[in-house]
Amino acid sequence: MGPLAGLRVIELAGIGPGPFCGMMLSDMGAEVIRVDRLGGGAGRPKDVLARNRRSIAVDLKDPRGVEAVLKLVETADALFEGFRPGVTERLGLGPKDCMARNKKLVYGRMTGWGQEGPMAQAAGHDINYIGLAGALHGIGRKGERPVPPLNLIGDFGGGGMLLAFGLVCALLEAKSSGEGQVVDAAMVDGAATLMAMFFSMGASGAFSDQRGTNLLDGGAHFYDTYETKDGNHICLGSIEPQFYALLVEKAGLDPARFSKQMDTDSWGDFKVEMTEVFKTKTRDEWCEIMEGTDVCFSPVLSIFEAPKHEHNKFRNTFVEVDGVVQPAPSPRFSRTEAAVSHGARQPGEDSAAVLEVAGYSASEISELQSAGVIPAG
Repeated sequence: MGPLAGLRVIELAGIGPGPFCGMMLSDMGAEVIRVDRLGGGAGRPKDVLARNRRSIAVDLKDPRGVEAVLKLVETADALFEGFRPGVTERLGLGPKDCMARNKKLVYGRMTGWGQEGPMAQAAGHDINYIGLAGALHGIGRKGERPVPPLNLIGDFGGGGMLLAFGLVCALLEAKSSGEGQVVDAAMVDGAATLMAMFFSMGASGAFSDQRGTNLLDGGAHFYDTYETKDGNHICLGSIEPQFYALLVEKAGLDPARFSKQMDTDSWGDFKVEMTEVFKTKTRDEWCEIMEGTDVCFSPVLSIFEAPKHEHNKFRNTFVEVDGVVQPAPSPRFSRTEAAVSHGARQPGEDSAAVLEVAGYSASEISELQSAGVIPAG
């Protein structure tokens, strides 16, 4: 039983950041009920983002389907959706509709651009949101194009995780006020929030707009990745002087030549030399020399290698559920342990059981099945 046990959350199924938010909440013990689109096709049993929750499939074009969701809302602590602004209002499931049934309901809204603003109705993806937030510009090599950092910053860090945080904040407030509220989580806002430290650095003159020239963007020779003899890679983060001195020692570099760590004019030359040095040994050989020391070193592992590393195995950082290796819930708690109870359900797999939670009788459920409002059987 995780720390959010006892909370019931309704998830209007979407893609990317929404399911990630649902995964985070359900990993922490909340009962998350996913409302899928009726006739949306088979689910993805290996979808890690859909783990740990039940699914009901509903025809939201039928008033009886909308009513079924509103009945669930009456029993819930929160609901969240990831549609463009105005979509749930047109469905009859907007904040006013839902909060009329449950004044304590926290209503979460996940969008790229936010509920209001000149771009609120425009389509977009992670890359667009982080581009507008100032995050994408600084990621990449000097003199080259910005590099998309997967979709980690907009969709997940600045999106789904921000929404989960916002929902929990609002749920805590609702406990004292007795009233719910709307949480407007926009990926462009969240990505900007993640850039807070760099705005501080920029204001103090410690960050340049020229990508690939700064302390943390690969500009420094002691904070970067390097190819090894076998074509693999290692990464370094030897920022502090004592850690940097240990790097120089263990890499066999000339201490006198490399003594001016923060001489930015020398970073390029130092990097050329270190590039050649790290190509003299394999990744495993460099691990033998540096891993576990204060060099701030690690191998660069793929998603298939990471679960096999001894540190990750010791901490059970990854688990296997229904034959799928995936990240374990985090963070960890000393009493209320978070866990993965099951993998992704097929859309609508739990429809009848979920409607029982909302107070529907067996005959009422049968009628909805016969009318095609929810899946039969």
